[in-house]
Amino acid sequence: VQLQASGGGLVQPGGSLRLSCEVSGFNFDDYAIGWVRQAPGKEREGVSCASGRDGTTYYKDSVKGRFTISRDKTKNTVYLQMNSLKPEDTAIYYCGAEADPLCLGTRYRYDYLGQGTQVTVSS
Repeated sequence: VQLQASGGGLVQPGGSLRLSCEVSGFNFDDYAIGWVRQAPGKEREGVSCASGRDGTTYYKDSVKGRFTISRDKTKNTVYLQMNSLKPEDTAIYYCGAEADPLCLGTRYRYDYLGQGTQVTVSS
């Protein structure tokens, strides 16, 4: 199982970024895939998750209405569109995959976790 995250960077408050997570080594529909983040000095937290098969999505309360998670089966890729970014969104973002198609909420633990991508929101 491999997960390759990309798309992080430096953006001003109010700006946007799109993170991508390309996965391989498993049946895309059989896994819940999502994003967690960890800011310096803070615990890891679940940001969003998209279930396999039915595509049900879940979001952390503080990102609802600003972030959108989506799955593209043709590219084995999950995206996290982040709009209206705030300084408190600054963190390393990791994509994760769980060997169960159901997210059952925003997860902070996954069976597999990819390398992180840094998101910095600052003026």
